[in-house]
Amino acid sequence: MEIQKPSRRRRHHPEEFKLAVIEACCEPGASVAGIAMANGVNANQVRRWMRERGIEPPTRRVAMPVLEATPAPAFVQLPMAPAMPTLGDIRIEVRRGNTAIKVEWPVQASGDCAAWLRDWLR
Repeated sequence: MEIQKPSRRRRHHPEEFKLAVIEACCEPGASVAGIAMANGVNANQVRRWMRERGIEPPTRRVAMPVLEATPAPAFVQLPMAPAMPTLGDIRIEVRRGNTAIKVEWPVQASGDCAAWLRDWLR
């Protein structure tokens, strides 16, 4: 069985096409890669056409504005809401069918409440 590899032919672009693509690339803010892709040409090929004609590809660097150094703002104290009042008791309500169980436990003994609840739920 023989497999024939298709022959690749080089594409030929007329000089007018090359010059039009190069001219579009030289406009301010133009992207060589974007213009090349829009015209079905590899960006490296367009850069080569530019180099062969002594044209430097545009740089896409954007000048960053110089910002003046401003001193850090001083500490500003914000008004705070009054401390929350002491919380009430821990309240647990469990309903099962027609039965309801309510448990109240002091917040100060929350650890004991957690231990009791773990044992109860086992």
